[in-house]
Amino acid sequence: MKELAQIALICIYSITILFHILVLMKVIPYKIVWGSRLKSDSDMYKLETVSVILNIFFLIIILIISNYIPFSINESVISVLLWVMAVLFLFNTVVNMLSKNRLERLIFTPITIILTILTIVLILA
Repeated sequence: MKELAQIALICIYSITILFHILVLMKVIPYKIVWGSRLKSDSDMYKLETVSVILNIFFLIIILIISNYIPFSINESVISVLLWVMAVLFLFNTVVNMLSKNRLERLIFTPITIILTILTIVLILA
């Protein structure tokens, strides 16, 4: 189960990073992210850059845990990072449910629920 969770998280983070890059490039309209609350390109660039950086960080953590990146991190640090990630995804799930954008509610709410569950699987594994 742990390996399946790792692979799923790697795939989801990779797709999410690509998605946010497409938003940054304005291929995907930024009205469907951040609860449809972004009011300017400047806001979008700031928040989407944060999204890309966070998702890359999360992806690197999972790649390290999965031994795709040979790097040693203390188990306690890994545990804390995974709990922080799980809480963040749970919070993001609530925020997505409250989004003004129907597409965001329908697509991103389930994705963040899945991210929360998969992260908890890694914590408990």
